[in-house]
Amino acid sequence: MLRSLRWYGASPLHLLVLLCSLAVTGYACVRLFAQRPVEVAIWLVGAAILHDLILLPLYSLADLSARSVLRHRVQDTPALPWINHVRVPAFLSGVLLLTWFPLILRLSGPYEAATGLSDDVYLGRWLAVTAVLFGLSAVVLAARLGRARRRARGGGKRPPAGSGRG
Repeated sequence: MLRSLRWYGASPLHLLVLLCSLAVTGYACVRLFAQRPVEVAIWLVGAAILHDLILLPLYSLADLSARSVLRHRVQDTPALPWINHVRVPAFLSGVLLLTWFPLILRLSGPYEAATGLSDDVYLGRWLAVTAVLFGLSAVVLAARLGRARRRARGGGKRPPAGSGRG
């Protein structure tokens, strides 16, 4: 058992959650294929092609561009994995756009007729959520930079307990 956990590389809880998510996904696929097999197959193939041939090269290029533009840093700032503070809000904003693009881009014709609600607020709200995501990420990065600077200035060591300092 111990050897298999070491081979797997994660905790048993991680394995259990992974197996449960695969079971739920399998159940959903079986149920969907039973009702509309052709449409589901087209959707799965289309999603794979869209992701692998269009989206992956685009966001890889965006990541490389961000790294190359921002690779020069001031020498007195500590090295932190700052790129994740760009990746995470960009990913979340992209998922929101991908989910709600018909409403954000005003492409949903029957929406207003079916709900009685206007779709002209979604673009502004998506932009506001995106700004908040990047703002929160910038605040977290600033806090991490400040903590790393204080740690670097102090030599990186904390005084032992009961030493009278601090």
